[in-house]
Amino acid sequence: MWFGYKEAKDNDTSPQAVIVLGGSTKNLEREKFTASFARRHPNLPIWISGGSPPKYTRLVFAKAGIDSKRLHLDYEAVDTVTNFTTLVDELQSRGIKSVYLITSDFHMRRACVIGEIVLGSRGITFKPISVPSQQSSEPMEKSFRDGVRALLWVATGYTGADEKYRR
Repeated sequence: MWFGYKEAKDNDTSPQAVIVLGGSTKNLEREKFTASFARRHPNLPIWISGGSPPKYTRLVFAKAGIDSKRLHLDYEAVDTVTNFTTLVDELQSRGIKSVYLITSDFHMRRACVIGEIVLGSRGITFKPISVPSQQSSEPMEKSFRDGVRALLWVATGYTGADEKYRR
Protein backbone atom coordinates (compact mmCIF):
# COMPACT_ATOMS: atom_id res chain seq x y z
CA MET A 1 0.00 0.00 0.00
CA TRP A 2 2.88 2.40 0.84
CA PHE A 3 4.46 1.91 -2.59
CA GLY A 4 1.11 2.61 -4.29
CA TYR A 5 0.77 5.86 -2.33
CA LYS A 6 4.36 6.85 -3.10
CA GLU A 7 3.88 6.11 -6.81
CA ALA A 8 0.71 8.21 -6.95
CA LYS A 9 2.39 11.04 -5.01
CA ASP A 10 5.46 10.96 -7.28
CA ASN A 11 3.30 11.13 -10.41
CA ASP A 12 1.46 14.14 -8.98
CA THR A 13 4.57 16.28 -8.45
CA SER A 14 5.95 18.14 -11.47
CA PRO A 15 9.75 18.37 -11.48
CA GLN A 16 11.06 21.80 -10.55
CA ALA A 17 14.69 21.24 -11.62
CA VAL A 18 17.02 18.98 -13.57
CA ILE A 19 19.97 17.10 -12.05
CA VAL A 20 22.61 15.68 -14.37
CA LEU A 21 25.16 13.25 -12.98
CA GLY A 22 28.68 13.79 -14.28
CA GLY A 23 30.78 11.08 -15.80
CA SER A 24 30.12 11.69 -19.45
CA THR A 25 32.69 10.73 -22.06
CA LYS A 26 34.78 13.08 -24.18
CA ASN A 27 31.77 13.25 -26.52
CA LEU A 28 29.72 14.91 -23.74
CA GLU A 29 26.68 12.68 -24.31
CA ARG A 30 24.97 13.54 -21.02
CA GLU A 31 25.50 17.26 -21.47
CA LYS A 32 24.26 17.24 -25.09
CA PHE A 33 21.23 15.14 -24.17
CA THR A 34 20.42 17.46 -21.27
CA ALA A 35 20.80 20.60 -23.40
CA SER A 36 18.22 19.18 -25.81
CA PHE A 37 15.98 18.16 -22.90
CA ALA A 38 16.34 21.63 -21.35
CA ARG A 39 15.06 23.31 -24.51
CA ARG A 40 11.79 21.40 -24.02
CA HIS A 41 11.69 22.48 -20.33
CA PRO A 42 12.66 26.15 -20.55
CA ASN A 43 11.78 27.16 -16.99
CA LEU A 44 13.76 24.55 -15.09
CA PRO A 45 17.14 25.25 -13.49
CA ILE A 46 19.83 22.67 -14.28
CA TRP A 47 22.33 21.27 -11.77
CA ILE A 48 25.27 19.40 -13.23
CA SER A 49 27.25 17.44 -10.67
CA GLY A 50 30.76 16.66 -11.84
CA GLY A 51 31.45 15.70 -15.39
CA SER A 52 33.15 17.55 -18.18
CA PRO A 53 35.24 20.70 -17.63
CA PRO A 54 33.08 23.82 -17.17
CA LYS A 55 34.32 25.42 -20.39
CA TYR A 56 33.02 22.55 -22.53
CA THR A 57 29.83 22.10 -20.55
CA ARG A 58 28.95 25.78 -20.91
CA LEU A 59 29.71 25.62 -24.63
CA VAL A 60 27.30 22.70 -25.18
CA PHE A 61 24.48 24.58 -23.46
CA ALA A 62 25.29 27.88 -25.20
CA LYS A 63 25.17 26.16 -28.61
CA ALA A 64 21.74 24.78 -27.66
CA GLY A 65 20.54 28.28 -26.77
CA ILE A 66 20.23 27.58 -23.04
CA ASP A 67 20.64 30.67 -20.85
CA SER A 68 23.77 30.23 -18.71
CA LYS A 69 21.82 31.59 -15.71
CA ARG A 70 19.94 28.29 -15.62
CA LEU A 71 23.17 26.31 -15.10
CA HIS A 72 24.52 25.39 -11.69
CA LEU A 73 27.83 23.56 -12.10
CA ASP A 74 28.97 21.61 -9.06
CA TYR A 75 32.36 19.91 -8.96
CA GLU A 76 32.44 18.86 -5.29
CA ALA A 77 31.43 15.26 -5.94
CA VAL A 78 34.04 12.53 -6.26
CA ASP A 79 31.63 9.69 -7.10
CA THR A 80 27.96 8.87 -7.62
CA VAL A 81 27.00 8.97 -3.94
CA THR A 82 28.55 12.41 -3.51
CA ASN A 83 26.83 13.60 -6.71
CA PHE A 84 23.69 13.47 -4.59
CA THR A 85 24.98 14.37 -1.13
CA THR A 86 26.66 17.58 -2.31
CA LEU A 87 23.44 18.89 -3.90
CA VAL A 88 20.53 17.64 -1.82
CA ASP A 89 20.63 20.30 0.92
CA GLU A 90 20.80 23.13 -1.62
CA LEU A 91 17.84 21.69 -3.50
CA GLN A 92 15.90 21.41 -0.26
CA SER A 93 16.80 24.96 0.79
CA ARG A 94 15.38 26.21 -2.52
CA GLY A 95 12.10 24.42 -1.86
CA ILE A 96 12.60 21.90 -4.66
CA LYS A 97 10.42 18.84 -4.09
CA SER A 98 10.85 16.99 -7.38
CA VAL A 99 13.56 16.77 -10.05
CA TYR A 100 14.35 15.09 -13.32
CA LEU A 101 17.39 12.86 -12.84
CA ILE A 102 19.51 12.45 -15.97
CA THR A 103 22.33 9.95 -16.36
CA SER A 104 23.36 7.23 -18.79
CA ASP A 105 21.13 4.18 -19.10
CA PHE A 106 23.88 1.83 -17.84
CA HIS A 107 24.25 3.96 -14.70
CA MET A 108 20.57 4.59 -13.95
CA ARG A 109 19.88 1.62 -11.65
CA ARG A 110 22.62 2.70 -9.22
CA ALA A 111 21.61 6.37 -9.49
CA CYS A 112 18.00 5.46 -8.64
CA VAL A 113 19.02 3.46 -5.57
CA ILE A 114 21.12 6.34 -4.26
CA GLY A 115 18.54 8.95 -5.26
CA GLU A 116 15.74 7.15 -3.44
CA ILE A 117 17.80 7.20 -0.26
CA VAL A 118 19.55 10.60 -0.40
CA LEU A 119 16.91 12.70 -2.14
CA GLY A 120 14.17 10.79 -0.34
CA SER A 121 15.74 11.65 3.01
CA ARG A 122 14.86 15.30 2.25
CA GLY A 123 11.43 14.59 0.78
CA ILE A 124 12.58 15.10 -2.81
CA THR A 125 11.21 12.81 -5.51
CA PHE A 126 12.69 12.28 -8.96
CA LYS A 127 11.78 11.13 -12.43
CA PRO A 128 14.63 9.22 -14.11
CA ILE A 129 15.54 10.15 -17.67
CA SER A 130 18.11 7.82 -19.29
CA VAL A 131 20.70 8.88 -21.83
CA PRO A 132 20.97 6.03 -24.37
CA SER A 133 24.32 4.28 -24.67
CA GLN A 134 25.83 1.09 -26.02
CA GLN A 135 27.08 -0.05 -22.59
CA SER A 136 25.75 -2.89 -20.46
CA SER A 137 24.16 -2.07 -17.12
CA GLU A 138 26.51 -1.84 -14.18
CA PRO A 139 26.78 -4.86 -11.87
CA MET A 140 24.20 -5.07 -9.06
CA GLU A 141 27.06 -5.06 -6.55
CA LYS A 142 27.73 -1.37 -7.30
CA SER A 143 24.10 -0.50 -6.62
CA PHE A 144 24.13 -2.46 -3.38
CA ARG A 145 27.47 -0.98 -2.23
CA ASP A 146 26.43 2.59 -2.96
CA GLY A 147 22.99 2.05 -1.46
CA VAL A 148 24.70 1.09 1.79
CA ARG A 149 26.94 4.16 1.53
CA ALA A 150 23.88 6.37 0.97
CA LEU A 151 22.25 4.89 4.08
CA LEU A 152 25.48 5.54 5.99
CA TRP A 153 25.33 9.19 4.87
CA VAL A 154 21.71 9.56 6.00
CA ALA A 155 22.60 8.10 9.41
CA THR A 156 25.96 9.79 9.99
CA GLY A 157 26.68 12.43 7.35
CA TYR A 158 29.69 10.40 6.18
CA THR A 159 29.64 9.11 2.59
CA GLY A 160 32.46 6.59 2.81
CA ALA A 161 34.09 8.28 -0.20
CA ASP A 162 37.73 7.40 -0.63
CA GLU A 163 39.67 9.91 1.45
CA LYS A 164 42.39 10.33 -1.19
CA TYR A 165 39.86 12.13 -3.41
CA ARG A 166 38.68 14.56 -0.72
CA ARG A 167 39.72 18.18 -0.94
